[in-house]
Order: sequence, then C-alpha cells, then structure tokens
Amino acid sequence: MGRVVRQDLRGRMGMMGESLLEPDMTPEAILADLVALADLPGVSNARMAGCIRAHLARLGVECTVLPGPEGDRVNLFATIGPRDVPGYVLSGHMDVVPAEGQVWASDPFRLRAEGGRLYGRGATDMKGYLACMIAMVPEFLAMDLRRPIHLAFSYDEEIGCRGVGHLIARLPDLCAPPLGCIVGEPSDMVPVLSHKGKQAVELVIEGRAAHSSQPDLGVNAIYPAAEVLLFIRDLAVRLASEGPFDARFAPAHSTVVAGVVRGGAAVNIIPDRCAIQMEVRSVPGQAPQDITAQVLARLEGLQGVRVSHHELSSYPALPPPEDRGLAELLERLTGKAALQSVSYGTEAGLFHAAGVPSIICGPGSINRAHRPDEFVTVAELAACCAMLRGLGQVAAG
Repeated sequence: MGRVVRQDLRGRMGMMGESLLEPDMTPEAILADLVALADLPGVSNARMAGCIRAHLARLGVECTVLPGPEGDRVNLFATIGPRDVPGYVLSGHMDVVPAEGQVWASDPFRLRAEGGRLYGRGATDMKGYLACMIAMVPEFLAMDLRRPIHLAFSYDEEIGCRGVGHLIARLPDLCAPPLGCIVGEPSDMVPVLSHKGKQAVELVIEGRAAHSSQPDLGVNAIYPAAEVLLFIRDLAVRLASEGPFDARFAPAHSTVVAGVVRGGAAVNIIPDRCAIQMEVRSVPGQAPQDITAQVLARLEGLQGVRVSHHELSSYPALPPPEDRGLAELLERLTGKAALQSVSYGTEAGLFHAAGVPSIICGPGSINRAHRPDEFVTVAELAACCAMLRGLGQVAAG
C-alpha cells in the first residue's frame, strides 16, 4: 500500500540532491503538510494560507496577506531579495478540486509514497510546485539575490482563476515590475508558451409552469432553450469553418460547447425553467467574451420568456511571446525545448494581461490532475528544485 510520508522524512537527506534544507523542510515533507489540508475552491482557505505562512515564518520570510473581496479567502505574497528591483514571480494556486465520488487506493488527503511516487489530492495540481517554492527558500536566502524572487500563492483557481486577479492588482504596491512569471502548473517540467482563453456562462430561460394536460396554460422553457442550443451548435460549426485560425493550437480555432442542460421537474409538469451552461475557449486575438456575446444576443431575442445569464469563470488567453527571453531562460534551466501551446488554461494569461511576461513550467503531468490516485514523482520535485535553483543563481548573478 505504500507509506505515509511526513514522519518518515525526518533525518533522511540527499534524496533531492544538494540542499540546505532541514529534514522537515524538504519538498516531500512540505507537500505532506499541504496535501493534508483539503481546502477546496469557493470556501475559506485559512488553513492552507496559515500553513504556508507558518513555513515561511520559520524561515524568517515575511508574508503579505492579501484578503479577497469574499472575506474568507486570501492570496499570499512573499519576497526574497530587494523589492525595488525587477525580479521573477513564482506563482501557484492553493486550492484543489474535490476527491468526493472518486475511488482512491488510499486517503487522498494523506500523502502516500510508493515506488518513487507521492500520491495525494493536489500532489501534481499543483501543491508539488508550491512545496518546491517553499523548500527552496533557504537556498534563495543564502544566495544574496541581486534580483528578487517573489512567491505568489493564489486562491480559487479551480473555479475560474478568481483569486489571482486581486493579487495582480496589488503588484505595483508589492514590488518593482517583474521581469517574468513562472506559473508552475503541471507541465512535465517542459516550458509552455501559450494557451487559449476561456469563459464559461450559465444561461437561464424562465417560462410558466402548468399541468401537462393543459400545456396552453404554461410556457415551456425547454423549447426556447433548444433554440439557443441549436444556435450554439451552429456557431461552433461556423468557428471551425471560418476561424480565425491559429495553427499553433489544436484545434486551430476557437470553440464553443454547451456542456450542461437542466430543465423540468416531472414529465407531467410544463417546465418553467431551463438552464444551459456553456463554455468558450478562444485563440489569442479573439476574446472569449466576443463569442459569448453572440449567444447572449440570441438569448435576448427569445420571445415570451424571461432570460438571464451569469458568468461562471473567465480568464484570458496566454499568447505566444513576442520576446523569447523568458522562454530561452526556462529552456536553459530545464534542458527542455519549449512547447508551443497546451489545451488547458492557467493564471499565466492574467499575469500576461497585466504586463508581466509569463510562462508555464511545473512538476507533474496534467494527465494526472483531477483524477483518482493523483501523484507527483520524487524525481519531478527534484527537477523542479533544480530549475528554481538555477533561477536563483541567475537572480544572484
């Protein structure tokens, strides 16, 4: 079955290569602490934020707490080195998706080591990167950095990158304009240059209930919803045939999909409500909101029903960089050629939109994220620490 990690790590050094770490400040030990906290998106992240702050405080690093407008969630920001000099941001989210309804071989919120793998919810997405960020702090401190390395921890990424925007808005108060941001989503330690933008929206159509034997007394909300669904289908076909196109992505065009439809309570009741959840993923240069607007115009054109909509999540695309400086740096630090694009989205698009050059690179594989028995390997954590160590040497030079 494997073993629980936290207690077995004490006194065991050398697994991660050269290190200044105490036995309980290795990436594995820190990851065990982080995995044990099941802070999900949309609720308080006080435990996770408190754990990270405690680790940084032990190392003598001050952490700025940035409360979100929700009142029970916070972003965190810490700096090693001079704040008034441009440096690098390491960014990762603290929340994880639920494990409920999945069948795991062991407790998903208790890190388990077996065969070089570390199993636990969030181990790859993306607490492994957070653990490496924290574990490397002693080395960063010892390097006497000329350029700072900033640690950014965000909330509610898993429900649409809702937290990091508030952190980014505070960057001018926290540090000099950064040279770049490395968002450590699981990429097999391959630098990733770009991804599509996304917007998810719920559309609501409201009619009037009645007994099914007298349908003329009601207004069936499902029928006009079907008109909107057909419009979404046809819009998807049009995007695929007319573009715009960007061959760096697969598919090379923007997409729109209706993913969830809910309407009706019983077969003998005329349904008075129907909701459609739809998603747009757009290539750089085409805002997802522009595509959604076409659907909303069709929704507003429905007759005899009440309509409304609300956004579920949104983030901009990360376009391919015009300046390859950051990409070349990460290629040098990882020894891997950059990947042009990925299908998933990240907070990197928001950093880019704020004027911070951004790239994706982190331990673990996106193919393991959100799945039962999610894991990151010890070797992947070692590779991430080596990359961050190299970044520190660049910042110290």
